[in-house]
Formats: sequence, structure tokens, C-alpha cells
Amino acid sequence: MSAKFGITDDQYQSWIQDFDTLSPADCELIERHIARLSYKPLISIIMPVFDTPAYLLREAITSVREQLYPHWELCIADDASTSPHVQDVCQAEAAADPRIKLIRRENNGHISAASNSALSIATGDFVALMDHDDLIPRHALYHVAVVINEKPDVDIIYSDEDQIDAGGRRRSPYFKTGWNPDLMLGHNVMSHLTVYRRSLLEKAGYFREGYEGSQDYDLSLRAIAATTSDKVHHIPHVLYHWRRGYGSASFSEAWLERCCDSARRAIADYLVQKGERGTVSAHPLIKNWHLVRRDLPPVPPLVSLLIPTRDKADLLEKCVTGLLRHTDYKNFEILILDNESREAATRQLFKELSKDDRVRIVPYDQPFNYSAINNFGATKARGSILGLLNNDVDVIDPNWLSEMVSLALLPEAGAIGARLLYADGRVQHGGVVLGVGGVANHFNHLLPREEFGYFGRSIMRSTVSAVTGACLVVRKPIFEEVNGLDEINLPVAFNDVDLCLRIQEKGYRNIWTPVELYHLESASRGVDTTSAQFISEASYMVSRWSNVLAEDPFYSPNMSSENGRFFLASPPRVTKPWNNL
Repeated sequence: MSAKFGITDDQYQSWIQDFDTLSPADCELIERHIARLSYKPLISIIMPVFDTPAYLLREAITSVREQLYPHWELCIADDASTSPHVQDVCQAEAAADPRIKLIRRENNGHISAASNSALSIATGDFVALMDHDDLIPRHALYHVAVVINEKPDVDIIYSDEDQIDAGGRRRSPYFKTGWNPDLMLGHNVMSHLTVYRRSLLEKAGYFREGYEGSQDYDLSLRAIAATTSDKVHHIPHVLYHWRRGYGSASFSEAWLERCCDSARRAIADYLVQKGERGTVSAHPLIKNWHLVRRDLPPVPPLVSLLIPTRDKADLLEKCVTGLLRHTDYKNFEILILDNESREAATRQLFKELSKDDRVRIVPYDQPFNYSAINNFGATKARGSILGLLNNDVDVIDPNWLSEMVSLALLPEAGAIGARLLYADGRVQHGGVVLGVGGVANHFNHLLPREEFGYFGRSIMRSTVSAVTGACLVVRKPIFEEVNGLDEINLPVAFNDVDLCLRIQEKGYRNIWTPVELYHLESASRGVDTTSAQFISEASYMVSRWSNVLAEDPFYSPNMSSENGRFFLASPPRVTKPWNNL
């Protein structure tokens, strides 16, 4: 990955040295903090093993035994290994540490059955999953115990992760988002390290045989469906090192097609469990990831597309022509909100467009106020779905509106945004990231269209804090519930971000999806970031949303706040609990 749009191995090595290396003083403070914890939960680590190379198995077990948090048990299930050294290593380790428990299966049942065998000897209130050849850093279980103390009702905890090669060099860090239900359906965001409340696993039904290769993914989805989102917590620290490149392929690497099939069956089962209709297929650009398409109802709802404009007939004609001719969703109306256009070409265009029954010209004869114009348009809309559109947007994907409406109809969904591109193909909007480059900015801004982004974040649907009003779809009752756009405090800038945050505040989730449209930003009306108006509106946003802007849950605090392109933060904005004593 290029340094311009991602993290290089050398950059990560420097970052580890500066920000992710425990000192003796750190370890001493962690031990003091552990002593002060009011609740010291027993954490059961589940480790199925089968013919693991001896040195890798020893190193995996050693990484558990070296945990600074001492209240754990390691539950190892030997899945009828054919190599005698596996039992020798396990028995020697168990003899050296009574916290290590062993069970040997008489028959090889593969990873789901072996994991369930390990679970059968677990007694902890919380269960962590660990592969037989991976490593966890010394402070991994400490972080988990701290979260359990801070959030006593937590059901699922997951952390960041990276990979480690045969030479012990760490690489490919995955700095994850906070709980992200939409991204989770594209790939297993939780993965490692994930810890579950054991009673939740009992409710969800443990591991299912027949889902090998994606058994963790399947378990995560069923566990998520059995709890609520407020009981899912992300730890923004790398607490798991995934072995790669040491000579032996994992099951998921050796049997990729089978694993992908298991994952897609698990996702389909999850949709059924949630009562959501849709299809699951391979992602068109990354075949080992997944794409869920929600079904539209038999009679799709009427969508009212609101387009504020003042002259610029050439832009408006291209925009409306694209909507009328190149959109496969048929049940929509277009309300052109005319804010005092004066040019003869615009008047002639209005006359031509009005010949189509789907188009209405709605005059708005007041001074420019983006929020007020759209609020006015919403009162004239006949549809149950509103679409806010700039007059400089042009359709690329014919299915853009079908996709956005199908997501907007989800009961938990709020505002839906799209992937917008400049005319040269670079990304203009990949979702809004808060507190970056000022009040807010756009994910993956200026990323080339063909780039997938950091762990697919430029091509994978994702929950986000906000989306741009240049192309925003929302159910009309939600828009009305939050009283529309703020035309008093935010007549020009940030009104879309504020709208999304108020929608989020009501308990809905905002979703960005990578259907594509062109957006010739500022071609019709630019924003002067030095004007008194802009500065006033930015100040209002900081005053109104200071706590939210401080840390976007969908952008890792290990990533730079200078932009939304997923560069490493130096220093990161993460807190180290042991420094707060």
C-alpha cells in the first residue's frame, strides 16, 4: 500500500516503537491498576489445536502465560492430533501452570466441534477466542478486564489486530471502527481478539458445525443478534497478533471458497434472524468479502428528490436528465426548488422539464438559505422518502436510488449517503468523518476511484456518523421528527452534518453505501471558509456537538485527525487506562 493513501510496514514499525511498546514502568502501573479493580473476572481462553507445530504452540501458550492480568484459564481442546508432540507440549504446559486445562477428543471433528469441546471445560464468566498458533500481547486481558469493570453489562468486546510473520515482524494493522453493523456484513470486523460473555454464547448456541472456516464470523453474528448494540464494545488497541507467512496455510487460506460459502450462509441466517429480506453474494471487487443487497417492497415507496437551484441551467439539465433517464428506480418525483433564478436559459429549461409529470418547479423567493429551502421543499413533497440532491450531481450507477431506498427502509436506518466522485474520478465523498480537518471532513477524499481504501473502506458499505447533503436519502417521518435542517444556526454550512447527528441522537444509524454519482462540488455555489458566515456556523457546530466531534466512533483514534485517509496518528488519541490512576 502506498504511503500516500495508507500505512507502510516501515511506518508501522516506527509507530509500534513509539506508541505500542510496553516499558517496565507501564507494566508496573498496569499491575497496580489490576490490584485496584473492583471486579476481577475469570476469562476463559478457548484454544482448539490440531497438529500444531511444537514451537508455534509453545509460543501461543507462552503469550497467554505472560499476561499481566492473572485471572484467566486456558482451555485447550486437542482435536485428535496425529502428531504426538501436541499432547506432549500441552501436558508439559499444563503441568507448569494449573490455569491450563486440557481435553482430548477421541475423533477429529474440525474446528467448530473442537471449540465447543474447549468451551465445555470453561468456567469463566467471559470467553476469549484464540487460534493455536497466534499471539496476544501481555496487556491484552488487562484491557478486557478494564472494559468489563467500566461497562458491567458489556456482552461482546473486540479489539484491533495485526499480523506477525515468521521473523516476528508485525505488519498490516487493522485499526477498526466502533461497532459497525453495516461493515460487519461485508467482512468479519470483530475477528480477533473477541471476548464474549459466556451466558450470551449459551443463548446464541455456541459454534455450529458446517460453518468451518467462518465459524467465528457465524458465532459473532448470532451473538450480535442475541444482544443489543450498546453492549458491544471496541478496544482501540492491537491486542492480537495473527500469524502469517510462516509456511503453513490456515484453514481459511487453504479452503477459501468453502470459507466464503460458510460466511455467506451465516450472513443470510443473520438476515433471517433479524427479519430483513435480502441476498448475499461475493463482493464484486473483493471476492472473499461479501455484499448484501436488501429487497425493496413489492410496491416501492414514492421518493421526493429535492434539488435547490439558482440558474446554472447547464448543470441542472445534466443532473435532471441523469435522474430521469439513467435511474432504474421508477417511483420518484423531482422538486426543483428555484431560489430566484434570473437567466433566460434557466426559465426555458424549467419549461422543458415541466413537460415530464415527474418534475415540479417550486419557487422559493427568499434569500439563499440551504436549510430553509430544503425544509420548504420537504413540506411540498408527496413521497414518504426524501432525497436531498445538489444540482451538480450526475448519475453513474443506475441502481443508486434503489440501493439507497432499500437501506433507508431498514427500521434502524437514518440518513443514507453515496460515494460521490469528482469529474476526474477521484473520491469527493466517502462518508463524513467528524473532528478531522476542522469540524468534519470526508473519508477517503481524493482517493483514486480504483483504490479500495483501508480495509475496503472506500468500497464497503459502512455505518458512519454523517453523510453529505449533496446526495442524502432519508425517510420523511425521520426528517420531520428531528425538525429538518437547522435554518436558524446553519443556513449554509454543516447543516447536513448537524441533521445526521440529530438523527443519530434519536437512535437511528446513518449509512454510507458505495453506489456512485458524480459531484462537481462548488461548481454551482462554493463555500468561503474564511467568511464570517462560515466561521460562525463552524463555531456553532463546535458548541453544539463538542463531545461528538472530539472522537468519531467510526474512525480509529489511531488514525490521523488531519484528514480522513487513514494515515497513522502520531501520537494516537487512545487512552492508556494505566495512566489514569
